[in-house]
Amino acid sequence: MAIAAAITLPLTAPTRRSLSSTSANFVRFSSPLTPQPKNLKFAAGSGTQCPSFRICATSSMRIEAPEKGSPDSFLDRKESGILHFVKYHGLGNDFILVDNRDTTEPKVSPDQAVKLCDRNFGIGADGVIFAMPGVNGTDYTMRIFNSDGSEPEMCGNGIRCLAKFIAELENSRGKRSFTIHTGAGLIVPEIQEDGKVRVDMGEPILKASDVPTKLPPNRDQSVVKARLDVDGSAWNVTCVSMGNPHCVTFGTEQSQDLQVDELNLADIGPKFEHHVMFPARTNTEFVQVFSPTHLKMRVWERGAGATLACGTGACAVVVAAVLEDRAARRCTVDLPGGPLDIEWSEKDNHIYMTGPAEVVFYGSVPL
Repeated sequence: MAIAAAITLPLTAPTRRSLSSTSANFVRFSSPLTPQPKNLKFAAGSGTQCPSFRICATSSMRIEAPEKGSPDSFLDRKESGILHFVKYHGLGNDFILVDNRDTTEPKVSPDQAVKLCDRNFGIGADGVIFAMPGVNGTDYTMRIFNSDGSEPEMCGNGIRCLAKFIAELENSRGKRSFTIHTGAGLIVPEIQEDGKVRVDMGEPILKASDVPTKLPPNRDQSVVKARLDVDGSAWNVTCVSMGNPHCVTFGTEQSQDLQVDELNLADIGPKFEHHVMFPARTNTEFVQVFSPTHLKMRVWERGAGATLACGTGACAVVVAAVLEDRAARRCTVDLPGGPLDIEWSEKDNHIYMTGPAEVVFYGSVPL
């Protein structure tokens, strides 16, 4: 699959002033993507740079204003062999969003998703998300392919991005909620007046066999602060599913005060993900406790590796912290990409996640 893209992106105020001759509030960059150059180059010689993203481009890149200054018209285009997409991020966890409402089959294959997600030879993303027709009375269905082509049950940051994408597709403004069918069950995101998205993530799954983990239950049917031997060290772990499996650790048996910034995540993460105790592999969260309402985590995601944020992981972290008597039911969880507000409600046992989702750029790519 060749990668050649036309990209449309929001402008910062200085860049908009440099293009004051057009009424549109974004411009279009058209160029084949190539891996060699390090920076974005402008044939027009404006000298401006956009901090929102980086692409590799030849010096022959053209800048042109679109025919219509509206994302809606861009998303409505139907061209054979061309995929129109919008790239979003939730705290740096970034996704390629695809309007798949006209078919129940993803418009991109897992192999194509791998190429599109490549950060050197493709668009670059942690996954590809499809907005698909709803089933069983839901508004929409969400499917996602990870950057390695695998398909997870759900993604917390991804569901926030999907909610904002759906609102754009529907041209809706203000507070709005959607019912979305996922591999993890029914998820209900609600766009708030401030633009953040609050998501009812449902109830955590704690039964060991349903997470799933082969670690023997040590509290009722759950695995809480149990020993897991990884690469010669004995780690204390709590296993939680948010519709996808998570292994949460606050440290080893020798050291309970984990300093997450000191971890070599690329080395230790895969050893947790592929551990024999996790038959479906696992996401792994390494957590540092600042106070009962303030936690910090780094994550190794199943199928994506180290990412800047993981919404389901932040939910699992708060559940594990409560079960281990380390934190309250409502916490701010700091991730490398920024904070999420997580609440495990005593009233209905549901987890509520609140955080941002932002557009990075609009683009088209031949498949």
